[in-house]
Amino acid sequence: MFERSRKGEHALLIQPHAGGPPDPDVLEEFTELARSAGASIAAVVPARIDRPTAATLIGSGKLEEVIAAADASGADLVLVNHPLSPVQERNLEKLLQRRVVDRTGLILDIFAQRAHSHEGKLQVELAQLRHLATRLVRGWTHLERQRGGSIGLRGPGETQLETDRRLLQKRLEQLQKRLDKVEVQRAQMRRARVRSELPRVALVGYTNAGKSTLFNTLTGAGAYAADQLFATLDPTVRRVDLAAGAVVLADTVGFVRDLPHELVAAFRSTLSEAREADLLLHVVDASDPHRDERIAQVDQVLADIGAGELPQLLVFNKIDRLEDARPRIDRPAEGHPRAWISARDGEGMELLATAIGEVLELRNVSGTIALPSRAGRLRARLHELGAVRGEQACEDGWRIQVELAEAEARRLAAGPEGHALAPLLPTP
Repeated sequence: MFERSRKGEHALLIQPHAGGPPDPDVLEEFTELARSAGASIAAVVPARIDRPTAATLIGSGKLEEVIAAADASGADLVLVNHPLSPVQERNLEKLLQRRVVDRTGLILDIFAQRAHSHEGKLQVELAQLRHLATRLVRGWTHLERQRGGSIGLRGPGETQLETDRRLLQKRLEQLQKRLDKVEVQRAQMRRARVRSELPRVALVGYTNAGKSTLFNTLTGAGAYAADQLFATLDPTVRRVDLAAGAVVLADTVGFVRDLPHELVAAFRSTLSEAREADLLLHVVDASDPHRDERIAQVDQVLADIGAGELPQLLVFNKIDRLEDARPRIDRPAEGHPRAWISARDGEGMELLATAIGEVLELRNVSGTIALPSRAGRLRARLHELGAVRGEQACEDGWRIQVELAEAEARRLAAGPEGHALAPLLPTP
């Protein structure tokens, strides 16, 4: 029986396709996924599949071609850009004498490398174990050495299989309980943000569209950003003070075509940042020739997680890669507004902030308020927010000229001494 290699970084790619030549865009993305996982590309074998073979997905003739290409290139890993059943994966490994990983397993491996937070690691492990659970079948490689039986596969092999399943189920239950606890904590934080009355904005988009770069530009945060697929997994939330008012901005995991269902299920708490937002900033790589297709794929994932009906602002990023492109805001008669920016160069940020304010109907309030001397904490907070435009000391306190977001003014008005702000607020 074939012993699974522990190396597996020199990869041969199999690109299945139906009729005609393979889509170069699909192959390019799969190649980038492989590189993002740390693999070097040894060879690429397109495989036309008009009728999938139940045992191995691809036919015997193509299998011989793959074996020859793997031997010639020295590949020790085979990546298949298609979901494989447990039987297909096992049979391919036996025939190819190499480790075989399908598209789902590849994306799970990338996520395992990228997750850094406690929650992210729990989510990835849960998704991996759910995927592994379908692979625990009789005759899997590590059981071959132990079973020792014959016709009915008697002996310790079957016992080992049952043990594996029981331990796996126990670990799944433990992970789910931990994630449920984390979800309760995250929900409490979201409720606190709701109570603050600050609008919630979530960055969504296809992976590598520039969401984290835009997040850093808007917030000054140090979220990890790189020119690679799935650079960001762990959500980051920051307050952003825009000209029209303050918002809470969340960076989320990027989407990709055919995102494995295991990941969508495991990352439900992370994706809830998008599902519960007041506005989605749908970031698009403006230089991508297939950007319309990318938009449709992201919209499909948003629909799958229950965020398909939320207001969107399309943000076409990376205009620095286009000729004669300039920052601008398009407001079509129908459909979502569109902002054209370069997050890397900081071009179009003021326009984007204006568009966010328009969509969210953010308003500022201004005027002069009288604060008693005992309201020093509120006065300090107004200075922290940069809301003070002028100030005059009085015998019993201060007279302060202020300008700040209406949502922020309402939040402060609900606190101690906040009644001084009430005259600024329009009647609901």
